[in-house]
Amino acid sequence: MPRLLALSGSLRARSSNGAVLRSALELFDGPTATADIGALPHFNPDLDGEDATPPAPVAALRTAVAGADALLVVSPEYAHGVPGVLKNALDWLVSSGECVDKPVAVITASPFPTGGDHANAQLRETLRMMTGNVIADACRELPAIGPKIDPTTERVADEPTLADLRTAMSHLATAATPATPAGPLTTP
Repeated sequence: MPRLLALSGSLRARSSNGAVLRSALELFDGPTATADIGALPHFNPDLDGEDATPPAPVAALRTAVAGADALLVVSPEYAHGVPGVLKNALDWLVSSGECVDKPVAVITASPFPTGGDHANAQLRETLRMMTGNVIADACRELPAIGPKIDPTTERVADEPTLADLRTAMSHLATAATPATPAGPLTTP
């Protein structure tokens, strides 16, 4: 079974994107984990040069990404763009090689009818530049997300949205081939 690592573009405890992420992980057929990108320092190439040892949270993120068979990026859209915390995490992964050919799904959710389309497009482009294998059939833009979340369970409750997420996660699982025998997925 493929191992999935998720990165969330929202650090808010009760984020609707967090609810989408949790719902998607529950629909994935295989072990899952979520990376803690809030602990990462600001990206600084001086801390990541040839002779440099990356900061511990960066090394942990890279190890987690390397150990995953696929990545799921779930994010809100801020000012028609990618939240800074998520862009920072991706910046730390650009030159290290853990994303090369790794299947990736991008899901954005928004209270607006656009579903976070600007952030979704930017994330796909960044991940493609990083030579990640963006699985188009697994990517989604979820519009008007607020009423689709059950505030009690903090999960997606809207059946058509759940069916769409199930399909997306199925496409991602199909694209992911376990690199090593399935074992526990480490999280940073």
